[in-house]
This record gives sequence, structure tokens and C-alpha cells, in this order.
Amino acid sequence: MNVIETAALTKRYGAQLAVDGISFTVERGQVFGFLGPNGSGKTTTIGMLLGIITPTAGRIRLFGMTGRKGLHQGRRRTGATLENPNFYPYLSGSDNLRVVANVKGASRRSIDEVLQLVRLADRKRDRYQTYSLGMKQRLALAATMLGDPELIVLDEPANGLDPEGMKEIREIIADLAAAGKTIFLSSHLLLEVERTCSHVAIIRRGRIIRQASVREITTGTTVAELRGAAPAAIASALEAYPESVSVQVDGDTALVELRDDDLAALNRYLSGRGVYLSHLTARQRSLEEVFMQLTGDEEAPALEGAA
Repeated sequence: MNVIETAALTKRYGAQLAVDGISFTVERGQVFGFLGPNGSGKTTTIGMLLGIITPTAGRIRLFGMTGRKGLHQGRRRTGATLENPNFYPYLSGSDNLRVVANVKGASRRSIDEVLQLVRLADRKRDRYQTYSLGMKQRLALAATMLGDPELIVLDEPANGLDPEGMKEIREIIADLAAAGKTIFLSSHLLLEVERTCSHVAIIRRGRIIRQASVREITTGTTVAELRGAAPAAIASALEAYPESVSVQVDGDTALVELRDDDLAALNRYLSGRGVYLSHLTARQRSLEEVFMQLTGDEEAPALEGAA
């Protein structure tokens, strides 16, 4: 079953086309990453999915339902954590969740359950203002889970966190997926997306340019790293190699994207042309490399540890 389905979804602000006729689907149980450079239309798309922004054209289906009444019902089965969540600083974690539970009409009995899920049960009586950034993000996830939503929308859930905080968020998302939840997340942390998500869509200038499973996107070609006395000479020789897709030089290393993973054949090819290597290894393409290839020189999402 498709939990989210869009068709030709469009948003225009005057002459500016923020989202340009995008169509994508998210199936039940997927952890779906929504990626794109700054200003590509990610936040606008999330706003339309949640009913915060009205589309100019196109259609949204949630749980197979559309129209005003159907989307209202679908959004009642949806929880969302947007960037920079707000809580009362002088209230405890559990008291903040009581406020949220009252607004959402959720059972107060579920508060301890969601606090346990996000690893905050032992800090539930502490004031929110004493929480670390990672704890604040986890409390936001707990608030999202009140009411037991089937679809969870997360906007930059690991933004600004240290590696340990990212790991905690990643583990919580994995627990939610294992419990059968469908997760739609926007993030600029590509390594985290690669570790967390089962599927991704990449949006550029308001258009979806790739949608597939993470496995499909990062496999199919091999990246070989080669070093020798003259990286430029290695790269030059690789340009004519029949299995080369692309070649570049990064410092003392030549990088070649290959259609196969036969490194022995590659080494024979180079040595037959008088080019000898001191180092030759291969790996699969990373999601970051695919992203950069698809989006060109536009501003890219950051690596872990970046602001």
C-alpha cells in the first residue's frame, strides 16, 4: 500500500516555481529520505504533505485517500517533527508531553511508553531547559509518537547533533521502522541518510531527478581508488579504459567509476601502457557521490559534523 502518493504536485509563489510537478510514492514500512540542495523545494513539499501549504496544482494521496476530507483523515494518522521544535523550558520532559497529549487528544498513559522509546525515561522529570540538543530532538520524536501515528514525517531530525546523538536518532528510527511505521525524512546529512533510509528521492530545482532504493542507487558501478607516481598520468590512461564511466584526480589519488569490479583487468590495462600503481582499492559509490553527480555544482548537503 502507498502511504504517500503525489501526482504532478506543484507550488508557485507568483513567478517563482518552488515545486514543479513532482510525482513520487512512499510505500508502507519504508524509511524514505527526501534529499536536495538548499532551496530545492524540500520544505515546501513537506508543508504541502502536512496541509500547512496549499498546492497550486497536482494531487496528494495519504493512505489512499485524497480530497479535503480524505487528506484530513490521513493527516490524523500522521505525526511530524519539524526543525527547531518548541517546548516550555521550565516544564519537565513529561509535563511538556502532557501538554502535547492534551492538544492531540492522546492518552496520558502513552507518555511513559514514548519516553521509554526515545531513551528519556530516566530524565522525564528534569526541566526541558537542562536537556542537551540530542535530548531535545528525542523529546520532539516522543511528542510526534503520541497518538501512535502510522506515518512519521521528520524534518532534519539529526541536525546539529554530535555523532553519539546521531547514532541515538538513527537507532530510534530503526526501532520505529521495525514496529511497522512509515517514515518520511528530510535531511542534509547524506551519510546518515545512507545508513538510515531504505529509499530516497532527490529533488533539484523543484523537480524529482531520481527515486529508488538506497541499494539500487549506490550499487551497479564501482569506484576504484588508484595511486602511483603520477596521478594525472593514471587519470589520462583511464580515460580510454573501456569500462570507465568517469575519471577525476583528488590530490594524490585518481578516482575512476567503473562498470564492473574487475580490478585485475584494470591493473593489467594500465601496466600494459607503462602505468604502475602503488595502491588500488575498490568500493561502491556513496550516496554523497551520486547526489553530487546528479545535482552538479549546486550547494550540497553537508557531511556529519557540519553546521
